Amino acid sequence: MIGMIITILSAIALLILAFAYTVTLEGIARKIEARIHRRCGPPFWQNFIDIFKSLTKHSISHGFIFDFGVLMALGGTIATVLFIPAGNLVVFPGLDNVFVIIYLLAIGLLGMAMSAVGSGNPNASIGIGRALTQMLGYELPFMIVLLGVFFHFRTSSLSELAMLQNSGGTYNVLIMPIGAVVGFVSLMGMLGKKPFDTFIAPAEIASGPLVEYSGKYLGLLMTQHAFGTFIEIGLFVNLFLGGGKTIWEFLLKFFLVYFLAVIISSIMPRFRVEQAVKFYWKWPLILSFIQVVIVVFIMGRRV
Repeated sequence: MIGMIITILSAIALLILAFAYTVTLEGIARKIEARIHRRCGPPFWQNFIDIFKSLTKHSISHGFIFDFGVLMALGGTIATVLFIPAGNLVVFPGLDNVFVIIYLLAIGLLGMAMSAVGSGNPNASIGIGRALTQMLGYELPFMIVLLGVFFHFRTSSLSELAMLQNSGGTYNVLIMPIGAVVGFVSLMGMLGKKPFDTFIAPAEIASGPLVEYSGKYLGLLMTQHAFGTFIEIGLFVNLFLGGGKTIWEFLLKFFLVYFLAVIISSIMPRFRVEQAVKFYWKWPLILSFIQVVIVVFIMGRRV
């Protein structure tokens, strides 16, 4: 009974942390991007205002699939957050398997795709098509690098991978630098940061999947986006930067990775969708194979 209460409290704490921290960083990122572009930009708390204000407004529905997809996207993403170790805050120790995380995250992405297509807006369908096409690009090199990490450490548990890196005194970003670069480039695609924001493209398809959302629906999807960002960056931090011995160390590494992505995105143009896929299937894919060959035939398994 006590163990269940601790698990529930840990889950609530992790969800609050993921939401508050990521939305805060998104607000700061808007300010930084504005300064890079020589603008003033909104205050860093503007994202909180936008989310909570949207949740109080009336929404236009386009049918059951449209409504259910939003709930499925948010529910699947929240479930995935609970399996991300945040330093010493681990909700399900031993169950935070990378394959479980990828599986659960797919539920949220599928819900978003169902809802957007259910809106009937052609821009939403184009955006979803672009997003799924880009996924074909970045997921292949990313998964190949993951297999190399799993082979070396003989585990696919995020908390165990973080612990092994910390106990060994060297992070994977130093042990497998080529894989870390491929992982970061793939992360840029996951986050939808330039040059890989083809599925949003406000000037072309009016924000794509989000074009038909307003009010409560938009507020829920902004919340889902914050949780999704926490999952994707948290995955990278645990895989390549050793997670964190404490929650504060984890948040610091999260901060550094996020703002590196933001700064790069602020100065890059946008790829076309076919350019993004060709890019991922060229250099990142080649580098991922090189990293796996090095791991298997030179580094071997970690004893």
